[in-house]
Amino acid sequence: MKVPLLDLVAQHQTIRDEIMAAVARVFDRQQFIMGTEVEEFEQEMAGYCRAKHAIGCASGSDALLLALMAFNVGPGHEVITTAFTFFATTSAITRLGARPVYLDISHSDFNLNVELLERAITPQTRAIMPVHLYGQCARMDALMDVARRHQIPVIEDAAQAIGAEFKDRPAGTIGEIGCFSFFPSKNLGGAGDGGLMTTNDDELAAKLRLLRVHGMEPKYYHQVVGINSRLDALQAAVLRVKLRYLDQWSEARRLNAARYNNLIAQAGLEEVTTPKVHADSWHIFHQYTIRCARRDELKNHLSQAGIGTEIYYPVPLHLQECFAFLGYKAGDLPETEKAAQECLSLPIYPELSAEQQDYVVEKIAEFYQT
Repeated sequence: MKVPLLDLVAQHQTIRDEIMAAVARVFDRQQFIMGTEVEEFEQEMAGYCRAKHAIGCASGSDALLLALMAFNVGPGHEVITTAFTFFATTSAITRLGARPVYLDISHSDFNLNVELLERAITPQTRAIMPVHLYGQCARMDALMDVARRHQIPVIEDAAQAIGAEFKDRPAGTIGEIGCFSFFPSKNLGGAGDGGLMTTNDDELAAKLRLLRVHGMEPKYYHQVVGINSRLDALQAAVLRVKLRYLDQWSEARRLNAARYNNLIAQAGLEEVTTPKVHADSWHIFHQYTIRCARRDELKNHLSQAGIGTEIYYPVPLHLQECFAFLGYKAGDLPETEKAAQECLSLPIYPELSAEQQDYVVEKIAEFYQT
């Protein structure tokens, strides 16, 4: 049996006619940059996220960059974040000349350890950027309490968490700005790159809209130096179709996660730790990530059995070669480094069958029993 890490073809086949009709609509209009499709998608996303404003942009990476630019982050500033995340979280900070300050993660959920936050704040701290990793929100109540007392804005990296909630509040609407990615492998994935920012602040929304179009308003008059980061109409049209199915797909992921939990428990796999879900959170399982003994050997065993897996992330950002200038060394973030050695993501996509999951857990058990 073959079990890919992700099967986008299976999903596309179920909505192909709707997608092609949406694409044809864009070609018939010949309006490819911004325009009606983008505006309507932004309105629909604002409604879905229960946010006052949703502002499309070219990628999730740009969403983070634009959010930092909106708060005038630059040289001499610090942004508190996590090193256990995708590269873009830190590259957005360093690209502006600012310095990332890394906090270690919590062992239970892979997210930023909020207990370490207050002591990391300095007069140079310009923003806090938690990452809602794998589809579960960071502990935002404690984080926001610290941020508000110190009057520091919070930018939520919700690239993996569209539809997730923390205490009934949607990811991306708890801090000042939420940043989303529509990379094809995301729960809501486009036909290429795309991103979006949410905010409930009118002034921030206006600034983000200005920054994404070279700081231009009106045409050819530039108030500030922005960037070119517009959401394509084609992407907006595709995403509008997929948005209608997002909750259905997320629920399928949650059911698959519950099935994995049961199968792993029934198999008595003490070498495997399943994901912790906080009772006050709504986890949308962008990834189903286990902790496991002999991780690399297990990954190889599953690969030989035709099962796709991935390590998110094998090298934490504080140990990446390009960030050596920050001065971090091995041992500085022990929980982060431990997670990088133990974590393994299993197939969790909505179309995954029960038979495929049985096979995955059977092969995991086979590995540990030999």
